[in-house]
Amino acid sequence: MVAVIASNIRKGNVIEKDGKLYVVLTAENVHPGKGTPVTQLEMRRISDGVKVNERYKTTDSLEKAFIDERTYSYLYQDGDSYVFMDPENFDQVPVPAGVIGEMAPYLIENMEVRLSLYNNVPIAIELPARASFEVVDTEPVVKGQTASGSFKPAVLSNGVRTMVPTHITVGTRITVLTADGSYVERAKD
Repeated sequence: MVAVIASNIRKGNVIEKDGKLYVVLTAENVHPGKGTPVTQLEMRRISDGVKVNERYKTTDSLEKAFIDERTYSYLYQDGDSYVFMDPENFDQVPVPAGVIGEMAPYLIENMEVRLSLYNNVPIAIELPARASFEVVDTEPVVKGQTASGSFKPAVLSNGVRTMVPTHITVGTRITVLTADGSYVERAKD
């Protein structure tokens, strides 16, 4: 463990509080016009998955846990867990669905992800910023609807609903942000 000030805590960090480990889901530094700047942390307790919100002065000292962060390849879903492989020694690591959370639809076979492990137990995952999927359902183009800023709803091959430009049709592969599923561009693959 190492002591760090609250304003240096980032998403994905693991901190120890009262003998329990927490993974940081969001970290926001708030600087009000008057008063003391604070760091607002939303965390998930690793042992039981309970989410907690904490507020610290930006200068408060917190204990940051050392975690092993490595690149793994996604293989397949097995019931309530997702199986990843270490490309160096081919060890397979099952990751509970609770760790994957809302990022599960964006997992693609052989996708390289960053897994954070504490004592060989998976505690957090980081997906690539972008992923490509096929549009399986969307409205047809309405003639005359060519405004550059107009979007229409679409369903992707992973089941996620998103908004796409009007020129995108069924069967088109698009790139989306894995953080929120928003459209980026037509896929180049």
